[in-house]
Amino acid sequence: MKTKFSTTLNRIFKSFLAIALVFTLIFSTADSALAARSGGRIGGGSFSRPSRTYSSPGGGYRSPVGGYGGGGIGFPFLIPFFGFGGGFGGLFSIFIVIAIANFLIKTLRGVTSPEEGESVSYRDPKVSVAQVQVGLYAQARDLQTELNSLALKADTGTASGRAMVLQEATLALLRHPEYWHYGSVEGSQTALSSAEAKFNQLALGERSKFTSETISNVNSNLRQNNLNSSGEIVVSETQDPGEYIIVTLVVGVEGKLDLPKINGSGDMEKALRQIGGVGSDRLLAMEILWTPQAIEDSLTSDDIMAHYPNLKLV
Repeated sequence: MKTKFSTTLNRIFKSFLAIALVFTLIFSTADSALAARSGGRIGGGSFSRPSRTYSSPGGGYRSPVGGYGGGGIGFPFLIPFFGFGGGFGGLFSIFIVIAIANFLIKTLRGVTSPEEGESVSYRDPKVSVAQVQVGLYAQARDLQTELNSLALKADTGTASGRAMVLQEATLALLRHPEYWHYGSVEGSQTALSSAEAKFNQLALGERSKFTSETISNVNSNLRQNNLNSSGEIVVSETQDPGEYIIVTLVVGVEGKLDLPKINGSGDMEKALRQIGGVGSDRLLAMEILWTPQAIEDSLTSDDIMAHYPNLKLV
């Protein structure tokens, strides 16, 4: 009796596992289909060190009486005041002049250094890395069209072109305040040597939320995937329409960029105006990301809760 009971129990347990596996596969497939979202991307730039033109302390400057003197001070002009002749006395005089010249140069460099902080230097200046995110109602279809069109024609291979694209994208958002529902700002200031890693962290974090980048224009390299003749992604007819569109702006800007925390639509407007007003001389790199990219596609409330927990109501 015990053997028959164990056998029956094992059969019931295996049947239960099989049913559970079927339900798991069904619902996991449905969730994947629901989470499938198209994404658009416009970006470019680099975090290469800016070139600065200043004379090296050891390069020397032209003496008032001709010739070049070490440390930027003319030796023939100063040495006679020491009253030493040749030999050891002349050599000793040269050492004294070099020491005085180095001291003066270091002092002058300290006085004329940037005032934003002692750690700021020409070799590794401060860079602001910031992200502004806007969640709009799905009715903002015109915005999707504008961003898609911008991606197709944008000049992302030059600094002036990238600044213009960033300005156009922020203007497109500013024209649709009635559709703003969520917003967030994240930013930090770091040295140029570590700014690229922070920038990539923000950009990759957003790109990873796309199932596919269906349109991309980065450094003037244009790519399109799964698009029809009208420039729109091919979306399954059975896919339910969602409720929201998310647009993300990521920038690397030389110097300080103070963006307000988002507590309302006024803060959202101020943040967009500030980031859109960055000039090409300061804009090192930028990414404009939006999802969904397809006109028929949009995000659901569940998508927002799962993938964008940092968004606040505006």
